[in-house]
Parts: sequence; structure tokens; C-alpha cells
Amino acid sequence: MVIKQFFYLFIQRSQPIRLLSFLMTILLSISLSSSLHAASVTASLNKNVTTENEVVQLTLRADFSDTGSGPDLTPLQRDFDVLGKSQNSQFSFNLGTSTALNFWVVSLMPKSVGSVEIPPIKIGNHESQPIRLTVKSSPQLLDGNGNPPVIMKTEVSEVEPYLQQEVILSVELYTSVALQNANRSAPSHPDLVIERLIDDQVNYQTINGTQYQVITREYLAFPQRSGVLTVPPQTIQAMINTSTGRRMIKVQSEPLNLQVLPIPASYSSDVWLPSSNVTVSTKLEKTSDAPRIGDTLIWTIDIKAKGALPEQIPTLDFNSTRNYKLYPKPPQFSNQKTSNGVTGNQTISVEVVPTEEGTLSLPDINIAYWDTEKRAIRNANASTADITIGPLPNSSGEDDKTTENTEVNKKTISDPLPAQPRSVAPISLAKKTVDTTTAPNNIEIVMNSSDDGFSLRHYLIAGLLAIALSMLGLWLAIWLKKKKPLPESEASVPTLQEFAPLSTQDEQSAYIALLESCQQNSLSTLRPCLLEWARHRWGDNEIHSVDDIKRLTSVQVTQLLMEAELMLYSNNPIHEWQGKPLADALEEYTSGQEKPSQESQLKTLYPNF
Repeated sequence: MVIKQFFYLFIQRSQPIRLLSFLMTILLSISLSSSLHAASVTASLNKNVTTENEVVQLTLRADFSDTGSGPDLTPLQRDFDVLGKSQNSQFSFNLGTSTALNFWVVSLMPKSVGSVEIPPIKIGNHESQPIRLTVKSSPQLLDGNGNPPVIMKTEVSEVEPYLQQEVILSVELYTSVALQNANRSAPSHPDLVIERLIDDQVNYQTINGTQYQVITREYLAFPQRSGVLTVPPQTIQAMINTSTGRRMIKVQSEPLNLQVLPIPASYSSDVWLPSSNVTVSTKLEKTSDAPRIGDTLIWTIDIKAKGALPEQIPTLDFNSTRNYKLYPKPPQFSNQKTSNGVTGNQTISVEVVPTEEGTLSLPDINIAYWDTEKRAIRNANASTADITIGPLPNSSGEDDKTTENTEVNKKTISDPLPAQPRSVAPISLAKKTVDTTTAPNNIEIVMNSSDDGFSLRHYLIAGLLAIALSMLGLWLAIWLKKKKPLPESEASVPTLQEFAPLSTQDEQSAYIALLESCQQNSLSTLRPCLLEWARHRWGDNEIHSVDDIKRLTSVQVTQLLMEAELMLYSNNPIHEWQGKPLADALEEYTSGQEKPSQESQLKTLYPNF
């Protein structure tokens, strides 16, 4: 109020020049105040002195709305790791003006120790002032018991493995604090085949008064060359919360050295197989109760190698003899992983077809391997039980001389033949060998049936053939019937006059009958009378239905016929139909003269009506 009264007195007592000076002063003060709130970018840190591996927060403030795509953080990447960024906006209104405030909070991790400068950060067309940050070396992070919060250890099951021997690599992570955004490394080496063994195992241990959660991750490693192999340190990087704020920790284990031994000179086998134990089992399965020559038997060989992958197990060669034929199938691989390592399994299935009667003896299976525990060569053996093979049907009548020759030559015919290809066994091997020494004129062909009766397969084939022949015959009969010409009696179609002869003699008599049907309001006889009259008038070639009559008559007749049809097919009683209008319309159509209405006739009789 005082300022208002002073302003009124100043106006009253002052001259116009003084009033103009006062207004200029006010405008100048407003312009100065607006210049104080000019657009700018301000940068600040939550602390100017920090320690190594601690996170600092850089806050950027923009006092304008046109910020473009936000702050350009590229200059920070030289000395800092940018861990994250968040944004917030505020708007204020004062005396009809609005002010926009934009904030960005950037989490930074210094890359080095010493005095580091945060360079100017550009937002839109403006940039901030540089800031100095001091980074000090931090002592080792320890808890109250003097123990680090995170420990990583690695160990191997064998320091001096042989070439391609299984090595179990265990990586143990000890943590006493919660880890955030943890990033673990995985072991790798160009001369090691490494794969995961089992899922992580979790347990708890107390070391010097600090309880740790221990996460054990195990890998399988197979060295591929002899000599010294160094497994690089395993690392983990994560964020943890400390009393001074969030801090990133980097922990790594000690490197491991493996002294890989070469293949021993005393190992005589062609295929190198290092394993702690190899077992072989075989089984010969019969496909019938009394196997005979030409039947197929299944020979299954199962090989297990502890501490080796199934691909390391050597493949077997199968040689047929004159006593049997062997047809192996591709081997099946599988493995079983436990905390103690891997056990590879190779299963081989072989089809065996005997070609001689008597006792069927298959060769023993022998797998040579290097015992990694005893450090000596060993052999895993397995034998297959013998099976008696019966003769072919109708082969018991052979003379004794042939039998004696067979017994004498058994030692010579058991010599192995070349290895057979991996294919399917033949359907039957029960064909007799033709003696080439016999003269051609004395060849005797004997056909023996391998079965005394028909099997279910034969009956199915015969049934399918019978059905096919029946279907073929039925189709042929239908086709011939369609192609057969129709008899003359069926080909001749009766005419309309023969099918529905006219009951009247001429058109006039039919027309009189039609008018009587209309005058008697007989809707049931209207249609036959119409057709009778129309057939006389236009002929059978033009008239096939009442629709043809509608087409040939006048519009009035057509409309009345449609009304009659609606009355005939509706729910209304037929006796309600009035046929006089239709009769009048027909008379007008046939005579060609309009019939005077009842009103015009009354006017002629009674002019004054």
C-alpha cells in the first residue's frame, strides 16, 4: 500500500520526463533479471574425492526445454566407464512465464587413479563447465573379520594328464555379500576341448568367522596336445553395496598349469584311448526258437569307457566268414555325466546270418586302452555265447559223403572273408550252390519250399489282389453299361399330345370351359382349363406351363393369374377366389375390345345417376 501511494505521489508531483525515466528504469531491471535466468548447462558431482572402483554420480542440469537428444556422453568414455543414466524433468510457472528444468544423473566408474577431469558436456546448443575429480587408491576391501567379500578359486582333478585324458576343472565362487550385475568368465583355451559337466552346486562354508556361499561350477577339459598348457585365471565383475556407497569389485583366480603327457611308447594299439576303466558286453539274440541257416540273428555289443567321450571309443571292424555273414549298423553314441566325470557309451548292433549248420561261434571283442590310474596298457574282453544252427528244410537226405567232406573242410572254410559293407542282410540265403563240375546236360533243378504253409503276409497279399480285381471288374461293367446304346423303345420320348391328350375338340369349346370355370369361381379347375385353351390357341410347342400363358397374354390377364396363384398357394380358403375379373380380362384379350365397366353401364341407363 505504501509503495502504491508513493507511486501516485510521484506521478502527481513529477514531470513527464521523470515519469519516462522511471519506466525505463523498471524495464531495465526486468531485462537484467531475465538475463540472470538465461539458458545454461550446469554439471555437478556427488563427491569430488573418491576411491578406486567406487561409483560417482554426475548430475547435469539444463535450464531450457530444447535439449535435443540429451547430453553427449562421448567425451566421458576416455577416463570413465558409463554404467547408467537416468532423466528427470520439472516445469515451473511464475507471473505468466514458464521455466523448464531437465536433469540427468549419470553413474561413472573411473578407469585410473589420480586427478581426472570431467570434460564439458554438451546438451543442445549449450555445454557445461569442466570439473576436477580426485581418485585415490583404495585398500583391499575387507569385512570385520579381515576377509574379502568375494573369493574365486580354481582347481583341476589331474595336474599331469595324458593327451586327451579327462580333466575336471572346478571353479568355486565364495561370496559373503549380495552381488549385483555379476559377470563371470568361462574357461577357454585353443588346445583344450571344454564343456560343462553338471549344473552349479551350492553349499555354505565358514572361513575365519565369515560365512560364505560357495557356488561350484565344473567343466570337462580334454587336452589336445602334449606339453605345458596354462588355463587362464577366471574372473568375476559385480557391484556391491558398501558403507561409502556402491562399489564395483573385480576378482580373479590364480592361473593353472597342466603338464600334458604324450602317448606312452609302450602303448601298442593303433587307437589311443585314455580311460580309467573300459567294459565290454555282448549278446546274441535269436529271432526264432530254432534258428536255421538263412535266419537273421541280432548281435549287440555295448562298450563303456569311464573318463572318455563316446567318440573316443575306437570303431570295430567286422569280418564275415563262410560260416556266417555280418552286417553291422552305425553305432549309437551316448554319455552319462556325474560329479565324478563322464562315461562314454557306444552301442553297436550287427545282423548275423548263418550260412552253415552246427555251432555258431562269433569272435571275441577286444578293446585296448590306457589305464590312466594304473598308468599301464590294459584290454577289455567279452565273449559271445555259442548258438546251434539247424539245417535247411528237406536237407536231411544228403549222402554221408557230403557230410564227411563238410567235416573235413571245416578248418579251411572258417578262414575270414573280406569285411562286408554296412548294408541290410539279404532276404534269404537258402539257395543251393550249383556245382560247376557237373555236365550241363545232367543239371537237375530242385525247388524246395522254405515253408510248409502260407503265412499271414501271403493271405494279406492275396486279399488285396482280390479286392483290386473286384474293383477293376466293377468299373469295367459300369463303363460298358454307359457305352451301350439305348434300345429304340427307351430312346423314343412320348410327345405332349400323347402324354396329356386334349379333352376338348377346338379352341372355342376350351375357351367356353375356361370362362365357366372363372364364373363359377372354381380355382381348382382353373389351371387345367387355362392350359387346355392355351394349347389350342398357340400349340404344344409354345405352351408348357402357366408362365407361358402370362408371357403371351395381356398385362391385366397376367396380373389376375398371379393373384389366383397366390390365392391357391396361400392359407386363405379357395372358395374366396372371385373369377369374374379374370373372365372379363380374357374376353377383352380375345375380342380386342375393352369391356364397359358396371359404372359406365349405369350411366348409360341412368344419365342423371
